[in-house]
Amino acid sequence: MTEASLPTIDLGRDPADQLPAVDRALRQAGFLLVTGHGVSPGLRAEIRKSARAFFHLPAAVKEPYAVKVGGRGWLGPGAEANGHAEGTATPPDLKESLSFAAEEPTGDPAVDAEWFLPNTWPAEVPELRPLVEEYLGRMRALSDRVLDVLGLALGEGADFFTRHTGHPTFGFNINWYPGRERVGDPAPGQFRIGPHTDFGTVTILDRQAGRGGLQLHTEAEGWQDAPYDPEALTVNIGDLMAGWTGGRWRSGRHRVLPPPADAPAEELMSLVYFYECDPGTTVNGIESHAYLRAQLDAIAAA
Repeated sequence: MTEASLPTIDLGRDPADQLPAVDRALRQAGFLLVTGHGVSPGLRAEIRKSARAFFHLPAAVKEPYAVKVGGRGWLGPGAEANGHAEGTATPPDLKESLSFAAEEPTGDPAVDAEWFLPNTWPAEVPELRPLVEEYLGRMRALSDRVLDVLGLALGEGADFFTRHTGHPTFGFNINWYPGRERVGDPAPGQFRIGPHTDFGTVTILDRQAGRGGLQLHTEAEGWQDAPYDPEALTVNIGDLMAGWTGGRWRSGRHRVLPPPADAPAEELMSLVYFYECDPGTTVNGIESHAYLRAQLDAIAAA
């Protein structure tokens, strides 16, 4: 399998001469890499260490934290099938997740009851909460920096998107991809995460390299391995962003390969931040959060 070619955008310098590469990458693949993001590798490593301790607990200990897709807590084996969002009939994804989301109330009871509920923090790993809360703050600021660059790349001005992120919703998944010794041999068509596009504006991914890792899809090249740079974060745009641009940019289609037969003990973990927009935002005639809720419901496998 060949590796896709994506530009690396340095957020630490003037974006002006990088804008054509941003536009080209988002038109072709919906993906790019970013450096100059200021998120320390130490913070990411500590989150993984704490989350791994949780994921390796017995299922009976994790079960009280179990939620359905879109909830705040533990998504256990078989909970999610991302391929369903695009109509692909895949078996459930071979992963577990700890899921968190926006929780600062807006003051609108109906909105808060659906989108701004308190997060759940596993008592078994108390050190996880301050780590994740710091990471969420950094991701919120970073997402707005990325959106400013995207507004410029689209030729609409830096605040074209961020004027709609005054009190946005977001989701954050710590995805754990265990090896075959835990999940067994994959069923036909089964992935760690099935083929899909994300639903929001931008997704910021901190990933690990592996044989059973991320692939992206383009019309020109089909499925290709995503490039990996330990210094960079991976950014892809979602359906709301693609709609916002009238289809100029494509929502990045991707999947995560099943655990490989020739590396059955491979265990990977990804930190995935899904950024959205303010509730009530209308994107090309579509109410953003009605769409988000429909897609979250679509990928629930259990």
